Amino acid sequence: MTSVTGTELTGKRVTVVGLARSGVAAARLLQEVGARVTVSDARAASDLAQALAQLDRHDLSVRVGPGYESAVADAELVVVSPGVPWRLQALREARQRGARVIGEVELASWFLDAPLVAVTGTNGKSTTVTLAGLMLQQSRKRVFVGGNLGTPLAEAALTVYRSRSGGPPYDYIVAEISSFQLESIERFRPWLAAILNITADHLDRYDSFTDYRAAKARIFENQAAGDVAVLNLDDPGVAELGKGHPGTVLGFSLRRAVEHGVYLAGDTVMASIGPRAETICRTGEMRLLGAHNVSNAMAAVAIALACGCSVETVREVLKTFPGIEHALELVRERGGVRFVNDSKGTNVDATLKALETFRAPIILIAGGRDKNGDFRRLREMVRRRVKTLILIGEAAARLREALADCTQIRQAGTLSEAVTLAAGAAVSGDVVLLSPACASFDMFVDYQDRGRQFKQLVASL
Repeated sequence: MTSVTGTELTGKRVTVVGLARSGVAAARLLQEVGARVTVSDARAASDLAQALAQLDRHDLSVRVGPGYESAVADAELVVVSPGVPWRLQALREARQRGARVIGEVELASWFLDAPLVAVTGTNGKSTTVTLAGLMLQQSRKRVFVGGNLGTPLAEAALTVYRSRSGGPPYDYIVAEISSFQLESIERFRPWLAAILNITADHLDRYDSFTDYRAAKARIFENQAAGDVAVLNLDDPGVAELGKGHPGTVLGFSLRRAVEHGVYLAGDTVMASIGPRAETICRTGEMRLLGAHNVSNAMAAVAIALACGCSVETVREVLKTFPGIEHALELVRERGGVRFVNDSKGTNVDATLKALETFRAPIILIAGGRDKNGDFRRLREMVRRRVKTLILIGEAAARLREALADCTQIRQAGTLSEAVTLAAGAAVSGDVVLLSPACASFDMFVDYQDRGRQFKQLVASL
């Protein structure tokens, strides 16, 4: 990967659109390299106090609230946060007049010189990235772990830029990358790129599933000979993306042996990356719940072994890793009832995988902001596993319509009411599961806020 020095951006008029975490990080990086930065956001200044406090206000233009789009009118470069629609009219007009419009990960990638490992997919990204990062860290590698998960990639770029007079601060950059971020790449080129799965999601933003899949596939767009692709061979649409790849393709599969990659043989995870097949561990030795997490773990194994980690280190991490917050996270057991936080289950496919994980009767709390998901896909699993469905949020009516005859349904006006109803309906041996199949933005700041509130409510029962 070839990095830039930053001089190309010195003195340039650059507008950052959207002041969530990645927008703030991009603005900080741009200020550091001497660009003339304008930040813009649809929200009012009073709502952006915390974000603006992280920036140098002495040399910063701020345009927020109504008319914020006008900030791109005279920009030479526009950097767009992933939450900002790529087809916003102001961005179209900027491109038409010749301005360069990119996203935060594209900007950040210009400064990175360590091998970049990028992971995308509809579900499982955060678990896989966290696992792979731990395996590298336990192998004594200097690793940045972030991207769409936690710390924005531009923060890694800022660290690299500030350390340019010394040695490189990272041996590897491991980043979760969303389809929104991939929409705006130009020369973003991971040394290793992984796609975990592609199922219907974000159809409120994309015209079709085909468009969504095409956005995900862009992660391979700039890869060349010497680069690595890691693919889920159990997902036919993902497996197909390996055809004609110019570099090395590693697969992973729960269903069959893989010549080059990681696979499940009975209940044992095996790896064939190198001269011989290696036994990693048995699934029963892993703390992660669910077959989908075995798949995520195999992707992490492929990444770690490709980066030179030892089998022993990989095995130890798999045996001790408890999972990430808000993804099938056991919150508490109370009176024989397990309360599980799967707030990260923001689409239908994620909720299906959560329901498949448990054999016990489930009281499911679902609902939130609709992403135009097909809730009818939940019907069979809800009928088989869910004894009571408690609905919250904007999508409650659509969920009720799709699942009306599948199980007992109750409505709650708040998450607090939903937890109280669930606790009252549960008996020893049941599972109370928050897995919303929806986004969180109707009632919460984000899925993390939703999950933390759920945990607080459960703790107070």
